[in-house]
Amino acid sequence: MHIDLIAADAAAVAATVELVAQVSSDTLPTPCAEWDLGALIAHMTEQHQIFAAAALGGPVPPVRSYAEAAALVTAAFATPGMLDRPFLLADIHPSMTFPGRQAIGFHLVDYVVHGWDVAAALGVPYLPPADVLALTLPIARAVPDGSPAFAPALPVPSDATPLDEILLLLGRNPSWPKNVGGSC
Repeated sequence: MHIDLIAADAAAVAATVELVAQVSSDTLPTPCAEWDLGALIAHMTEQHQIFAAAALGGPVPPVRSYAEAAALVTAAFATPGMLDRPFLLADIHPSMTFPGRQAIGFHLVDYVVHGWDVAAALGVPYLPPADVLALTLPIARAVPDGSPAFAPALPVPSDATPLDEILLLLGRNPSWPKNVGGSC
């Protein structure tokens, strides 16, 4: 089965909505050493709004929940022509624009990884569809080690699953919480 970038991102985001709906305590620790679950979800909500605003080229309405932010960014990305539209993402670079395809790829990687972060904090299984991981893996491989958005890469064993390779490349330890630490 083939899945396009926008559909893969929508699937990754939808998985995070399902996970966030399971949260009963926002004080749980996460693989992001500096954030508890509430802070991680607040970050994810804000990033959805930032990416939606970049996609639409202007301010977006305020949201009251994570699910609303997820719906906002998913709808923005589904706008015709989005893959070729320039995105200004000041968090990444204050004045440079990125083609929509690249910006949505950034978002996809972030939400596959943050989906794992939330699932790990909740202690529940997380395995995105193989086609979503297949699109995410080359993007994760292209993230420069030492990127300010992620912790330094960890060694990737030759038998790593696609999800584990993505996590390791972006500084996450798939065996968390046994190996506490990390940065988001």
